[in-house]
Amino acid sequence: ELVALFLHDNYARPHKSSGAWMSEYRSQKKNLVNGADPIEAVPIVSNNNNFAKGSGSTLLSFDDGVTLFHEMGHGHHGMLSDATYRSLASTSVLRDFVELPSQLMEHWLSEPAVLKEHARHHETGEPVPDELLERLKAAKLFNEGFATVEYTACALLDMAVHSLSEYDDDFDLAKFEKEYLEEQGMPQGIVMRHRPAHFAHLFASSAYAAGYYVYQWAQVLDNDVFAAFEETGDVFDPETAEKCRKYIYSSGNTVAPQELFKSFRGREPDISFFLKHKGLV
Repeated sequence: ELVALFLHDNYARPHKSSGAWMSEYRSQKKNLVNGADPIEAVPIVSNNNNFAKGSGSTLLSFDDGVTLFHEMGHGHHGMLSDATYRSLASTSVLRDFVELPSQLMEHWLSEPAVLKEHARHHETGEPVPDELLERLKAAKLFNEGFATVEYTACALLDMAVHSLSEYDDDFDLAKFEKEYLEEQGMPQGIVMRHRPAHFAHLFASSAYAAGYYVYQWAQVLDNDVFAAFEETGDVFDPETAEKCRKYIYSSGNTVAPQELFKSFRGREPDISFFLKHKGLV
């Protein structure tokens, strides 16, 4: 059965937009008009990255791998969609939920079984050595405190700016930023990940306006969901994977996101998995 058509546009090139993203040239749906070709119900999904193409082999850093898996999570959200109406299918979900499928996929990248299979020497084919895996694991929590504060500062400033009911024509955003961060007790040794002048999530569109926090909220969700796999003793457990496909990747916006999560986990989200993942407890 044909589930989806998938395209990968991995390499940077002149005039290509920066960053990484998932696109849909056609979203999944079931309500076809009479006589329509069934292929019209099949989604066409693209993952777009900006990896630097090598003259021979193209080598990816671990961070590149995270990006690859993240966007593949969005891709799965589109390809595994199972909704009647296109407007409720795929990634057409609340911003609070849309980053869960993508960030969840990142967890499998650091699994030894995945790295042993795919992280191989580009000339010899030798799998990544255990010693390097141990070093990678040891460095996992490096700078997590810094990263958490720089992100949280952006999310809080985002909400503060969008909570202003009115402002004068001479409103000074840089001054507002400085005063707000001082009020919040921002540590002097840490800066915001994105300064307002280039904070595209806030001002390029309304999509993430007052909603930049969703990446961190999605971390609460994705760590809790991945814990369900870990609790089985097998992060590739087929029964849990099928349940995840049904409630996380396939339902789109046909059911409220909090109900989908509770259907998968049997309860409300638990923040403890997020805090443990970040080394904050």
